[in-house]
Amino acid sequence: MDIEGKKILVTGAHGFLGKPLLELLENEKPAQIIAPRSVEYDLTKEEDVKKLFSKTKPDIVIHAAGRVGGIEYNRNNPGTAYYENAMMGTLMVHYSHLAGVKKFVGIGSVCAYPKIVPVPTSEEHLWDGYPEETNGPYGIAKKMMLVQIDAYRKQYGFNGVYLLQVNLYGPHDHFNEKDSHVIGAMIYKFAKAKKNNEKEVVLWGDGSPTREFLYVEDAARAIVLATKKMETSEPINIGSGEEVSIKELAQIISAEIGYAGKIIWDKTKPNGQPRRLFDSSRAKKMIGFEAKTKFAQGIRKTVEWYLKDKV
Repeated sequence: MDIEGKKILVTGAHGFLGKPLLELLENEKPAQIIAPRSVEYDLTKEEDVKKLFSKTKPDIVIHAAGRVGGIEYNRNNPGTAYYENAMMGTLMVHYSHLAGVKKFVGIGSVCAYPKIVPVPTSEEHLWDGYPEETNGPYGIAKKMMLVQIDAYRKQYGFNGVYLLQVNLYGPHDHFNEKDSHVIGAMIYKFAKAKKNNEKEVVLWGDGSPTREFLYVEDAARAIVLATKKMETSEPINIGSGEEVSIKELAQIISAEIGYAGKIIWDKTKPNGQPRRLFDSSRAKKMIGFEAKTKFAQGIRKTVEWYLKDKV
């Protein structure tokens, strides 16, 4: 679908994924980009979503908003993680349908996948079991959006598509200990430890799990490509193709920050998903997407941004 001249509604536009996404969309010369803030419209409330569509009348909707955090947040707030993500997805798809939106792009998560899957993981394994326990409610809520998109396509001819993204990282992410994902939390911890001359940093688990990370600008580019080229409700994986262990990640980030102290692994804390690595061949075939940012390069850029803007 051609974006030029279209009105595009982007939820989550003011988050760290939203910033590069808006920049890329502007390059496509849309008639208007609508980027509502959560203080204006609560997307978990039907009346607010109804008003949003009535006022804006978009041609294209990109639903990137979500209630998301790391393991600690998901463990402490499973009800919130489920309810808010489920409500946002349900209402955004439904009112996009009612408004006659020409294209809906739903952003899902790697957390929707079962805990135990073959690695690299292809889309055919999405329904092979329940997600890793700490991410279960969040993952299931995000996966329900895929079910709805597919159901609406079959019954109403709804032109909705769905992307499954691996863990994102990059500038403007959350950097703290309470609700950050692992990269943001590690950067925060190591930078703080270096600044305060702390002799050790304590990290969760034993460091053995692996993850695949995608630089936020690559993720934004995938969304734009899907908006323009994807025409099926079959989900597609969006990943980088690089797998790294949490222990290796700690070594990379501590070295980039210049922290020389000791790393202590708190094995009383959960590891989370054992392994994560996508088979993203469907994305390459369908929309021509391949990640451009190598992991070491992305970490360097993220750390540089954090040390300049946050410390």
